[in-house]
Amino acid sequence: MTSQPKRTAHIISHTHWDREWYLPYEKHHMRLIRLMDVLMDTLEKDTEYKSFYLDGQTIILEDYLQVRPEQKERLEKYIREGRIFIGPWYILQDAFLTSGEANIRNMQVGHKDAARYGQISKIGYFPDTFGLVGQTPQLMRQSGIDNAVFGRGVKPTGFNNTVADSDYESSFSELIWEGPDGSRVLGILFANWYSNGNEVPVDPEEAKEFWDRKLADAEKYASTPELLYMNGCDHQPIQTDLAEALETARKLYPDTEFVHSNFPKYLEAVKKAKEGELSVVRGELRSQRTDGWGTLVNTASSRVYLKQMNQLGQTLLEKVAEPLASYARLAGQEYPHDMLTYAWKTLMQNHPHDSICGCSVDEVHREMVTRFAKSRDVAESIIDESKQAVADAVNTSVFGSYGEDAVPFVVFNTTGWKRSGTVSVDLDVKRVYFREGHSFEDMRSQMKDFDLGLRAVVDADGNPAAFTLEDLGLRFGYDLPDDKFRQPYMARAVRVTFEASQIPALGLKAYALVSGEAATGLQVQKDSLVKGGNVIENGILRVEAAPNGSLSITDKRTGRVFNDLMIYEDTGDIGNEYMYKQPEGEEALTTKDLAASIRVVEDTPYRAVLEIVHDWEIPASADELLDREQVELVYYPVRKAQRVKETVPMKIRTLVSLEREGQGVHIEASFNNQAKDHRVRMLMPTDIEASKYQVDSMFEVAVRDVEPAKEWQNPSNTQHQQAFVDVSGAGAGLTVANRGLNEYEVLRDGRNTIAVTLLRSVGELGDWGHFPTPEAQCLGEHTVHLEIIPHNGDGIESGAYREAYQFQIPWTVAQTGLHEGSITAVHAPYAWEADNGLAFSAWKVSEQTGDDILRWYNMKREKADLKLELMQGTASMYKTTILEEDSSDKLATASANAELAAGPCEVVTVGVRRQS
Repeated sequence: MTSQPKRTAHIISHTHWDREWYLPYEKHHMRLIRLMDVLMDTLEKDTEYKSFYLDGQTIILEDYLQVRPEQKERLEKYIREGRIFIGPWYILQDAFLTSGEANIRNMQVGHKDAARYGQISKIGYFPDTFGLVGQTPQLMRQSGIDNAVFGRGVKPTGFNNTVADSDYESSFSELIWEGPDGSRVLGILFANWYSNGNEVPVDPEEAKEFWDRKLADAEKYASTPELLYMNGCDHQPIQTDLAEALETARKLYPDTEFVHSNFPKYLEAVKKAKEGELSVVRGELRSQRTDGWGTLVNTASSRVYLKQMNQLGQTLLEKVAEPLASYARLAGQEYPHDMLTYAWKTLMQNHPHDSICGCSVDEVHREMVTRFAKSRDVAESIIDESKQAVADAVNTSVFGSYGEDAVPFVVFNTTGWKRSGTVSVDLDVKRVYFREGHSFEDMRSQMKDFDLGLRAVVDADGNPAAFTLEDLGLRFGYDLPDDKFRQPYMARAVRVTFEASQIPALGLKAYALVSGEAATGLQVQKDSLVKGGNVIENGILRVEAAPNGSLSITDKRTGRVFNDLMIYEDTGDIGNEYMYKQPEGEEALTTKDLAASIRVVEDTPYRAVLEIVHDWEIPASADELLDREQVELVYYPVRKAQRVKETVPMKIRTLVSLEREGQGVHIEASFNNQAKDHRVRMLMPTDIEASKYQVDSMFEVAVRDVEPAKEWQNPSNTQHQQAFVDVSGAGAGLTVANRGLNEYEVLRDGRNTIAVTLLRSVGELGDWGHFPTPEAQCLGEHTVHLEIIPHNGDGIESGAYREAYQFQIPWTVAQTGLHEGSITAVHAPYAWEADNGLAFSAWKVSEQTGDDILRWYNMKREKADLKLELMQGTASMYKTTILEEDSSDKLATASANAELAAGPCEVVTVGVRRQS
């Protein structure tokens, strides 16, 4: 007869530290200082208090030492001794609202900062992340981490994160989590939450009641006798009498070994035990098998303005500043590692779930706006310096043949694919510097009297481009030289808008604004894209606006017509910053039966724009019952509030743009929101039969079901997106791209309508108490950007997804002078060819090696081939991980090109070491 294995209770002390949430940052910050002081005093005085897990984020060290710098040596001592565990992240970020590159920078910065203190905790820690993306196992494996420890995504949670007693995807609290590429990690689910070992009693009677319940709760889900107890919770102070409490437990339960443990010891014990057959959970963890009321998914639309700022901030850093700084390094400029790290850190301080999710008190989100601006200012400084360094190295001497007054400028394409489209640039066609001694009156006179005359835009091969010129008049400007005092000037400025053509991927093309006789014969006359009062059309798409302002788009390539696109919907919202709740029995308001005013506001050879204006009236707010239900903490799914009959105006001005070579229709909608407690969406019926659809997620085009699981009870099935959502069927598809609009729903309305949330207005934080948030009503001006991209039913092969990714990234332009240069007028440092399934993600410089780093990810679930060519010189190329560690997996040595295969859904990073 075999005896039952002795069970072990692993007690891991920790605190889950939301930097900001129901209190502003500094109030949480002051509590952190006290916690850290007590922690180190406890470690010093009590040798039985073995260790503490510092929430997986190294920013806690920065926050503490900012106030207690004299404690650095003491803090480092406990980290090196393995009594305080730090990393692997810089911050605990939200998974679905932050980009793939932002998550990689987060891991890189966390590792770098933790290494300074002697050790990096290799724990894939996601205690309270609001769902997890499918590529997490691969990202963990590429970071040298074989586990993921998390609290949400595969089980139902209710009010104040109480855990529902029901089935979920995993048989046990331990599971195998597999990503779409096949990567696997050991998953540890906080089945009883990350506070299940909180405040362990010392008193024997209390301890008996506590441990009887806690041991049973853990054994209910555990696959082995190794039981996990998390001794801490949100902002939880240190339990200083834990050693005494564990001694009490040992006396009460001689059959149980109580250990003040840590994650490495616990994980090692679980791996050795391996008793139950673990479930394999695949892909995204979005609480799909729950009732749908506790997913917290509507944080994707809470305070939409934050998401828009984040999209811009991430894009400027990863898709503009880093590539341009890498380009400028080739022109002799030093790569600004420290500045980029500072910008990334400032941005990432807005990425914790309570921050970027918009589910904190108003003071928190006001400070976020400032951080976004600070990070953006740094990014723009790097962009300005880098683009000018490259532009000034471009050989523009060819434009000298058009006269000395030719104004050269360089257009940069920092996307990973060749690009054409409409570009605008402000140019100074004449300058007079203050240092030249002119009077202000003379300078003003010179600028005002300057004759713009006949102008043309031409490329280095002499090809003219269709353009329009707007006279911006007199303006003040200044240079900030590296070796002189600031240099102010007066200038005559113009805005040139034109069609840039075939700019190489990660490359540039030089143009010039020329005048006088040189411009004669360079005028471009092309057909108008306006084909009637409400119709605009190019060679690919026909767009017609109906009297109600909705669009009918015909894809000429397939003959497919998409009708009723761009109808606006408004519903009440009596939920909170976490979750949307429509009032019971309410019918949605739409603009379907509302007449719109429609006119053409731009008609050029390269672009046509329709303006559509809706003068709408919507309810002013919810009724008084909602205030009472909020104060009384009525759980939002059972609230009974309705909307008032009083209305306020909601005027929506929509600009619908179609470019001459455009594959999609650009939408810009602006409105002044004066209503409360509501949600505004844009509806895009696809009329495509499909039970599944595709959506852009982190390094993955995820596949999701139109119909939710049988457990789902929430009438709403909204979900997260990054760049786009796509519904495709036989012979036709519709991709809807966005900028910073992270929430959508594919409606079960018989038309598979894509509904994109533009605004959600609510008045309370929600969760565990009553926290009014009047600024979450988002009153005031808003502008949103989308693109409608019809295609042949294959979003990858048709290029629709490529178009959606390029829609995220702005053009960059720099004015320069007439000069010789080492860079040709059309140039790209790299050229790459691949199956259409590869999406380009990053070009940067490794801080460790100084090598160029280029990254792609495979959107397909099948192998893809990549050929990479260095356009000048030779290099050794190697495959590396997301941590950019040098690899022995050499792809090419002292050559100009390399070939490799990307596995299904693989994130592929290539290092390029240029030969001197």
